[in-house]
Amino acid sequence: MTLPTAPHAVRRANTVTVHPTAIVHPQAQLADGVEVGPSTLIGPHVVIGRNTVIHAFCVIDGRTTIGAECQLFTGAVIGSIPQDLKYRGEPSQLIIGDHNRIREYVTINPGTSGGGSKTIIGDDNLIMAYAHIAHDCLIGNHTIIANNGSLAGHIVMEDHAILGGLAAVHQFVRIGTLAIIGGCSKVVQDVPPYAMCDGHPVRIYGLNVEGLRRADVTAATRATLKRAFRLLFQSQLTFEHAVGRVEREVTMCPEVRHLLDFICTTKRGVCRAR
Repeated sequence: MTLPTAPHAVRRANTVTVHPTAIVHPQAQLADGVEVGPSTLIGPHVVIGRNTVIHAFCVIDGRTTIGAECQLFTGAVIGSIPQDLKYRGEPSQLIIGDHNRIREYVTINPGTSGGGSKTIIGDDNLIMAYAHIAHDCLIGNHTIIANNGSLAGHIVMEDHAILGGLAAVHQFVRIGTLAIIGGCSKVVQDVPPYAMCDGHPVRIYGLNVEGLRRADVTAATRATLKRAFRLLFQSQLTFEHAVGRVEREVTMCPEVRHLLDFICTTKRGVCRAR
């Protein structure tokens, strides 16, 4: 079989490569090295950073800014209006940082006036196929959202957190630094930093020791966190009394301080141990 050739398969404007079947609004801002694949649509208020690659059949719309050296794979829909009945067309933003990988058919919405009008995603994140990030979410750096993971509106996901496949997170929930949540979990309360969680609803199974090792957290700090976790989640104490004991009995370090601050500022409550 003779494969069809693709005469004039791309057109080049400066150092930007745009496939001839793509539709890029003339007001869109594309930096040097950007590549736009077949049948992709880019709206007028979109800004895309250098060397970002957008594969086939993507839609990037709204007031969306995407950083440098990202990859957006087939069918991703980025910046379409929020799925919030309170949204009335007000201008809002979606801001995505550098070095992010956004896989097939991911959907990400901008913010609303009720949540600060911004959805923000940091750097070096992996957002796997069919994942959804709703309006007004704040995602840190180096996170992973596995296939079909879903974040409702107003969620905070801190650095290095991992959400398993098919897991769903209720609106206004926070997921702490280096927490890991198993697949198919139902998350309706805050997940504390450094926790290893699973279940329906999600429960804490212990300290994310492997994640801490991979993040080069020292053995001494891991041991201190284990002591804090035992008091907070395995002692049968109320959080108020457990926090007090941790402050009195556990050597304070930045990780333990962050853990306590996270728990003390919860609004939805913190998930419990199994």
